[in-house]
Amino acid sequence: AVGPKLFQYVIKVIAQAIQLLYAMLKIDRPSYVLLQNPPGLPSIAVAWVACLFWRSKLIIDWHNYGYTIMSLSHGRNHPLVQIAKWYERLFGRLSDYNLCVTNAMKEDLWVNCNIKAVTLYDRPASYFKETPLELQHQLYMKLAKDYEPFKPRYASDTQMSAFTEMDEKSGRVIKTRGRPALLISSTSWTEDEDFSVLLKALEDYERYINEGVKLPSLVCVITGKGPLKDYYNGLINKLHFKHIQICTPWLEAEDYPLLLGSADLGVCLHKSSSGLDLPMKVVDMFGCCLPVCAIYFECLHELVKHDENGLIFRDSNELAEQLKMLFLGFPTLEGKLHDFRKNLRASQQPCWDESWDQTVLPLLG
Repeated sequence: AVGPKLFQYVIKVIAQAIQLLYAMLKIDRPSYVLLQNPPGLPSIAVAWVACLFWRSKLIIDWHNYGYTIMSLSHGRNHPLVQIAKWYERLFGRLSDYNLCVTNAMKEDLWVNCNIKAVTLYDRPASYFKETPLELQHQLYMKLAKDYEPFKPRYASDTQMSAFTEMDEKSGRVIKTRGRPALLISSTSWTEDEDFSVLLKALEDYERYINEGVKLPSLVCVITGKGPLKDYYNGLINKLHFKHIQICTPWLEAEDYPLLLGSADLGVCLHKSSSGLDLPMKVVDMFGCCLPVCAIYFECLHELVKHDENGLIFRDSNELAEQLKMLFLGFPTLEGKLHDFRKNLRASQQPCWDESWDQTVLPLLG
């Protein structure tokens, strides 16, 4: 931490480039180097130099643009952002093959960067699937040890959580009567997700219940960690709900897909910095057949089909109305939530391996 921030940043990039190049040249010569971007500074240039040395092929997997992520904190006209934009476009053109995550990005790469890419949509890993009721119960009982919203509302002779109970004699698990709805959102707590939108929608949801609308209590679980978590926890602590409980746990890796597969609704507040990538969290939710409410951006329709597998909203008022509509009469099986889940079960998307074989292998010849 010596000198101006720009100087520190340049030194950091140079040090990373040297370390990365040294590490890469120590491995055996590969036929291909597959690089995900972002982060691309300095990895694109370093990978290109290594490929020149090895006479290997460089494949860039474009998930977003690094310079648009930098612009969230620095502004689009900042010199660093402009340098990063020039760098990404220049070195991106030196790759041998290019993959991208949306058709919108494919078009943008060609029009603005003269880069020809192939669209390879993200797919969920095989362990993202609906969670059987017995596993749901085990997960809820585990979480109830540390998180108040998962604890039962009253003591019972049976093993009970806020959502499920098990008869110890028969071992049969059922969902509790009058259980709350379980809403889940995952985040890295960064500038491209404005969680005040969800908090405001929850305030409106609480008001609907107080006005007499027949809605269930709500448990809202927001998972993940990141730089803005403390800020939003401060906002959450100022809220005083009677019918809504919010917790922000850090889940073990094996518990996250189980919780997605147990939830009633997912909420996505990811706003793409470029408007050209898709939120992986929604891909994982769809793998679990979990309907989603997602905030609008340009190419979101390539993943979320409005009124078919979820809903798209633009502000907190629209999200609050959607929550009211989806949870009215919960937990009956009828209604939009049931229809969305049914559509997700019926939509047979190829798994990751099949997508790779169909899209990438022909590209590599």
